[in-house]
Amino acid sequence: MARKVSFRVPKLRPNAERGNRIRRRCAYLCFSSGAMLLLQSAGSAAAFPNPATVDLGTAAAFSVLAGSTVTNTGSSVISADAGVGGNLGVSPGSAVTGFPPGQVNAPGTIHTGDATSLSAQTAAGTASVSAAGRTPDQTFNPIYDLVGQTFNAGVYHAPTSLAIGGVGATVTLDGQNNADAVFIFQVGSTLITGASSTVALINGAQACNVFWQVGSSATLGANSTFNGTILAADSASLGNGVDVQGRILASTGAVTLINDTINTPACAPSSGVSSAPLFGRASWAVALLVFLTTVGVLVARRRRVPAPSLS
Repeated sequence: MARKVSFRVPKLRPNAERGNRIRRRCAYLCFSSGAMLLLQSAGSAAAFPNPATVDLGTAAAFSVLAGSTVTNTGSSVISADAGVGGNLGVSPGSAVTGFPPGQVNAPGTIHTGDATSLSAQTAAGTASVSAAGRTPDQTFNPIYDLVGQTFNAGVYHAPTSLAIGGVGATVTLDGQNNADAVFIFQVGSTLITGASSTVALINGAQACNVFWQVGSSATLGANSTFNGTILAADSASLGNGVDVQGRILASTGAVTLINDTINTPACAPSSGVSSAPLFGRASWAVALLVFLTTVGVLVARRRRVPAPSLS
């Protein structure tokens, strides 16, 4: 008696559904990864090449330097970290008033119209020209407010006025874990900060590497906290109770102080490592890598699906 041979029709639906599930998951992964990268790229500060620092020359030894006069009201204190200097000077003028009650902490001293202050003014002028001559990485609108924003190392240009407006306003400078991160702000005319405003430093950013090149005058609001060296072509005026970590260097005009604290910090040692954000300028490359990897997994997965059995 002949043996009955039967053929089972292959059931393709489970495998097809399985493949569809895999493709849906991979598509979701591609979409979510790409969306995450786009959001991260849009929400983070731009990543620019780290500029070279601004060489202050002999002006680095001064915490306060004016062209015509330094005027102080109240108990302002001028100081500097060990080895930095912390001097107060005037050149080509020679007038310094309000010291005491203001004080210049040792080893800083007061220089009025002497060779030391003249050399510092010359060096400050050279530094200002250097800072102004850098090619900007970003140019702001003519009248621009930095309030609420975060900036990475780079050169930023304001054609006219720059502000940190409003009471308690904050601008943040992110060093991205690089002790050598340099921030240069070129201001065509005036720099004005609001009362109780803050220039905040995070992730290793240092005041010694922040420079504000100002085309005319700088005005810092009362009780504000400011980081960096101001290189003002004309004058600088500090409101009552301002805390500066850096320098106030004015070329031709006066520096006016009221119960202010100005300390010039030394730079912490370089880590030698620059840690740029993962999703900075390379975000599109990362997104492409994720996409291609996902497609590769999908193709490999489809090839592994076993052929239907005919038995």
